[in-house]
Amino acid sequence: MNPETASAWLPLPDHLSIDPRSPHHAAAVFAQPVEIGIHFNGKERFDVQEYCISEGWIKVPAGKTLDRRGQPLLLKLKGSVQVFYK
Repeated sequence: MNPETASAWLPLPDHLSIDPRSPHHAAAVFAQPVEIGIHFNGKERFDVQEYCISEGWIKVPAGKTLDRRGQPLLLKLKGSVQVFYK
């Protein structure tokens, strides 16, 4: 990561969701040319749909299970959450 361009990136919010219908979706964060990384309990997770740093939880899909609208059914896991730009 180049430190000069890192200062130009938006700070990562405390609560973020990848679902555009969510009130916690920040399109400007996803429009940046870098990916967001998430460490949960010391391991990097690649399947996170939503996170909250201050409350210490992430939401991940529960296998291939879908809700009645065809969206993945999400499980809420609690623990240590750290987010960063890759």
